[in-house]
Amino acid sequence: MAKRAVVLLSGGLDSTTCLAMAKAAGFEPVCLSIAYGQRHSVELERARKVAQAMGVRDVRLVTVDLRQVGGSALTDDIPVPKDRSDEDMSHDVPVTYVPARNALFLSLALGLAEVVGATDLYIGVNAVDYSGYPDCRPEFIRSFETMAQLATKAGVEGARFQVHAPLSGLTKAQIIQAGVKLGVDYGMTHSCYDPDAQGRACGRCDSCLLRAKGFQEAGVPDPTTYVDGVR
Repeated sequence: MAKRAVVLLSGGLDSTTCLAMAKAAGFEPVCLSIAYGQRHSVELERARKVAQAMGVRDVRLVTVDLRQVGGSALTDDIPVPKDRSDEDMSHDVPVTYVPARNALFLSLALGLAEVVGATDLYIGVNAVDYSGYPDCRPEFIRSFETMAQLATKAGVEGARFQVHAPLSGLTKAQIIQAGVKLGVDYGMTHSCYDPDAQGRACGRCDSCLLRAKGFQEAGVPDPTTYVDGVR
C-alpha cells in the first residue's frame, strides 16, 4: 500500500502541479481544500475537479471564515491590485496577502496528517515567481517542520514530519513545464484573485499576470479563460 501524504489543494496552478508531483513520488494523496471566505471561491470547484481527474480517493474540505479576520483583498472589501509591473510586484507585501494563511493551512494539514497516519505534507508555495508573501519562503517551511515535531502527539512519539515544497525554487515557467511532463491539464485550474461571476480570469491581477508570463516563457499555450477583451 502506498504511503499517504496530505496535499493542500486550492485548484490553482501551483497546488495542482504539487499534487501531480506527490503522485509521481509514489504517495497516495489525501487532498485538503480550504474555504476561507476567499473572493475567488471558484477555485474550490476547480480543486474538486482536479482531484477527481487525478484519481484522488480521499478529498476533504474545511471551512474557516477568514473574512472575520479580514486585512486582505482576498477576504475583505479591499480592491485587488491590477496591472502591476514585475518591479512593482518585487517590492513590499501586497494587500492580497492573507494574514498567517499558510501557517493556518499547514496546521490544518498537519492535524489531518496525524489522523490519517501520514508524516508527509505537500504545499505549492513558490519563492521565485511570487508576490512577496512571507509565508512562501523556505525559512517558513523549515520552521513549521520544527514546530510540527513539538506540537503533535505523533511528533513527540518519534514521527518525523516533512513539509514538501517542491516548487519553491522554480520559476512559474519551470513549474508549468514540470507539470506538462506529468500530464497536468492546466485548463482545469484557476489562479485569478478577482474573477467575474462566471469564474473567468480578470487577466490583470498579480496572479493572472504571473500565470500568463509563465505560460509564455514555458512555450506552452495558455488555456485560461479570460473575461471578454482580455488577452
